[in-house]
Amino acid sequence: MPENIRAALVQTSWTGDKESMIKAHEEYARQAAAQGAKVICFQELFYGPYFCQVQDKQYYSYAESIPGPTTERFQALAAELGMVMVLPMYEQEQPGVLYNTAAVVDADGSYLGKYRKTHIPQVKGFWEKFYFRPGNLGYPTFDTAVGRIGVYICYDRHFPEGWRALGLAGARIVFNPSATHRGLSSYLWKLEQPASAVANEYFIGAINRTGIEPLGENDFYGTSYFVDPEGKFVGETGDAHNPELIVRDLDMALLEEVRDRWQFYRDRRPDAYDQLVKP
Repeated sequence: MPENIRAALVQTSWTGDKESMIKAHEEYARQAAAQGAKVICFQELFYGPYFCQVQDKQYYSYAESIPGPTTERFQALAAELGMVMVLPMYEQEQPGVLYNTAAVVDADGSYLGKYRKTHIPQVKGFWEKFYFRPGNLGYPTFDTAVGRIGVYICYDRHFPEGWRALGLAGARIVFNPSATHRGLSSYLWKLEQPASAVANEYFIGAINRTGIEPLGENDFYGTSYFVDPEGKFVGETGDAHNPELIVRDLDMALLEEVRDRWQFYRDRRPDAYDQLVKP
């Protein structure tokens, strides 16, 4: 695997319709490829608004099969650009069975699989249980052209178990596409993912939307970033208000260096955790 990986994140605002959002992300991918990026991740539910600000069944229409038309469209683009892609979408497994999902596509355009969001919130402005079932695929990792990667989605980030599961499965980079707003979570945004990167000794790409959408007052504050296994931001964080393509070089040799320094995986004690997994 390459010792240095150029990776990209997209934070952007709602354009008003699905097709223009898809086209905008196709253009972001092309710009990232032109800058040499080999892997890219979009924001949570990337081709739609964050409709979970309201509870309205009309937004079920944004769901589609995965793989399906949008996945296939980006598979072709991934093959053209030679880029690994993480595509957070609204999945319909069958009518009435819906998930908050991310598809993973390799640099040759092959579909590698998907992750379904495990932890589903139901609080003001984030009425996700109205739209999604909890994920049932566990915490998969994906062997890609840039090495093994994992995905955790938005609210998942508050729960340490999935971060650890992805690390135990060999993830080198974990992407956390999100839609989170200034008044609720900004005090956690630059704390949780760096701490998880340190605890699990891998890179994290944290993505957040920007702007205030017509469906609610949520002020999505962007500030997307990559963080390394020492908890340090890789370059600057994204803008707090405006769309931005973030491209950074990740020094993968740091993974081995940090794991040799701190033997967190050696010294963990799962045999002592029985009480933690009891209902």
